[in-house]
Amino acid sequence: MLAENLEDLVKKERLAGRQEAEQRALEEKRKTVHHLLSFGVLTNDQIAKATGLSIGEIAKLRIEDKH
Repeated sequence: MLAENLEDLVKKERLAGRQEAEQRALEEKRKTVHHLLSFGVLTNDQIAKATGLSIGEIAKLRIEDKH
């Protein structure tokens, strides 16, 4: 019983760690997109290929940059 509880706790902590790492990576990609957008020469498709984000996400960030 104790071993199962510890195993469950470890799994939850690992999952939380992975989710946190994924969120940090996404934020870094978004910062990169904002930086690339500041050059004003790359298309959404080019930025999507460079960052791995979707074209839709790039378009959304491009609109945010204009405001």
